[in-house]
Amino acid sequence: MPSTKMKGYRTERKIRILFEENGWVVVRAGASLGEADLICLKNRKCLLLQIKSTKKKMFYYYGYMEKKFQGFPFYLVVDFGYGKIRISSPKQKLALKDGLDLKEFLARNL
Repeated sequence: MPSTKMKGYRTERKIRILFEENGWVVVRAGASLGEADLICLKNRKCLLLQIKSTKKKMFYYYGYMEKKFQGFPFYLVVDFGYGKIRISSPKQKLALKDGLDLKEFLARNL
């Protein structure tokens, strides 16, 4: 597996584990053939997540830009490294201060 695919898989796995530790059932959309990398289910809620990672302070996103996909909430999750993981509605430019810290998001969505 090329290193970029492995990096993406590791990031998806890290996010999946954080959701699972907070009681979510998570399904990985293999090979990212759709809009979402992870599908998260809990208490009759379904969230669709697009997972990205970068070592920079700003991330530029060119994918799906709607807040919902097929009626389900769609979020962009960016791992900036060193435990700094942000979740936001999709936007073209996401900085370290944008959106919510993933752990805060999970605490709010119990």
